[in-house]
Amino acid sequence: MSPTTTDEPARRATGATVPVLAFAGIVVAVMQTLLVPVIKDLPRLLDTSSSNATWVLTSTLLSGAVATPIMGRLGDLFGKRRMLILSLSVMVVGALVSAFTDALLPMIVGRTLQGFAMGAIPLGIGLMRDMLPRERLGSAMALMSSSIGVGGGLALPAAALVAQHTDWHALFYGAAGLGVLAIALTLLVVPESPLRAKGSFDLPGALGLSAGLVLFLLPITKGSDWGWASPTTLGLFAAAAVVLLLWGLMELRVAAPLVDLRTTARREVLLTNLASIMVGVSFYVISLVLPQLLQLPSETGYGLGQSMVVAGLCVAPLGLTMMFTAPVYARLSARYGPRTTLIIGLLIIAVGYGGGLGLMNAAWQTVVTSVLIGAGIGLAYSSLPALIIGAVPASETGAANGLNTLMRSIGTSVSSAVIGMVLANTANDVGGVAVPTMHGFRVSFLIATAAVAVGLALAFFLPRRRPESTTQLRASSEEDANLARAEQALAGEFPSDAALSGFRGRVLTADGVPVARAKVTLIDRHGRQAGATLSAGDGSYALAVPAEGPYVLAARAAGHGPLAHSATHTGHRPVDLDLSLPGETVSA
Repeated sequence: MSPTTTDEPARRATGATVPVLAFAGIVVAVMQTLLVPVIKDLPRLLDTSSSNATWVLTSTLLSGAVATPIMGRLGDLFGKRRMLILSLSVMVVGALVSAFTDALLPMIVGRTLQGFAMGAIPLGIGLMRDMLPRERLGSAMALMSSSIGVGGGLALPAAALVAQHTDWHALFYGAAGLGVLAIALTLLVVPESPLRAKGSFDLPGALGLSAGLVLFLLPITKGSDWGWASPTTLGLFAAAAVVLLLWGLMELRVAAPLVDLRTTARREVLLTNLASIMVGVSFYVISLVLPQLLQLPSETGYGLGQSMVVAGLCVAPLGLTMMFTAPVYARLSARYGPRTTLIIGLLIIAVGYGGGLGLMNAAWQTVVTSVLIGAGIGLAYSSLPALIIGAVPASETGAANGLNTLMRSIGTSVSSAVIGMVLANTANDVGGVAVPTMHGFRVSFLIATAAVAVGLALAFFLPRRRPESTTQLRASSEEDANLARAEQALAGEFPSDAALSGFRGRVLTADGVPVARAKVTLIDRHGRQAGATLSAGDGSYALAVPAEGPYVLAARAAGHGPLAHSATHTGHRPVDLDLSLPGETVSA
């Protein structure tokens, strides 16, 4: 497997690229909360039992969890824009299937197809990483990452308004229309990434991961219905552990795995993914608690007696604040790094939930809580892709961000199961109807606070950047960091040639004329990008290598044909190697 480029020349990203990708992310995130306003009416609307009706939500969650890492990997192999359009197309089909039915089984099929679109989030982040300059990348990735929460937050009032005044099927017609608009805008505005990871798709790995995730998430989402100590729940958890263990052993033996577990086990990647679970838990708690508190009748003594639409509007600032924190994140991250920004975001979430324990007595107080928690989640979500991208090879960007998005989905799944159980166990039975209590709401907020505390502990253990690595800290991608290191080598900032331990030379035309600003990419034996740089004005370049062994140096410049040259690095001295465009290698 080796990174390569497409045969077609890549179009440049325009100013509309980021908004269009963010819009696509918001559209697919809408699927997660689309039916929340009518969730209590689903058994009647579908003429089924309450336990069966929950599959309408569970199916979307499961398919989204399975799709995110798989679509990320397919994007790395076959084109991220292509897979983004495929994800949106499947979502549109699923929305139309749901729009034309009142039966349970077709509705579940449609909702499963809608959840498949969640892979669009990591694909959008990957496209941004491949095309945008580093000065724009930070805020762009922050907006795309936050689109998960933005879409979920904005969908609540919009869906409530539609459900309250029209037929509930209009929700799916609207979702299909948004999906078609997102596809059209993507085709018109978003260029395809020229980067590819050569190799084959790991189908056994995809099947194994899918089976393990379904076996794990199914008892989480249905445990409260089946009983947490029931043989079915415990059996599925045990089966998930066995399948995921066998899958992990298989992935370690595959040359081109779906998920590179060795990379995933790196301290920065592992801790970031674990922290993502905690952020997902905290995000979903407020989405479950506040709408119920706002809509409970005031006769309960603590309910706020608001309509479905007003409840949605009170929670809407959660998504809006997340959207507006993207530029704030970019400034904070550029100065202090994504690790510090993640910590700041988690602290704000903790303040929001802590204050929210006493701000449940009026509708305006829930708005304040939504704004605070939205700001914190926006900063935290925005930090996650930057931390991941800074720790994985460029050829694994899509798959790595897909896995990170999966971790957030696992967090929301756990949150939904735990909070649902808490609210059910603390509810009062009034005439055969379970009415949530204020005690249950406060316990839910305390659980969210505890999750944030765990996330903070994990974030503090993320590796710190050394002071001398400031240029790497501010670089928004691995390629930019490698470029900064190579520029240091060219400027003579390394203490000796031995410190470079890589390749150096000049990029020349076939006539021996130096080529400035030619891109030279270093590819290791596994086909992963190990470094990248631009040639200086005199054509000189320098690339450090992480280890001895065979490499491919790929050179490309405007107006010249591409060059790929194999070379082996041994010892601790730099290898002098001139590259001729187009043509054969010229000895130094």
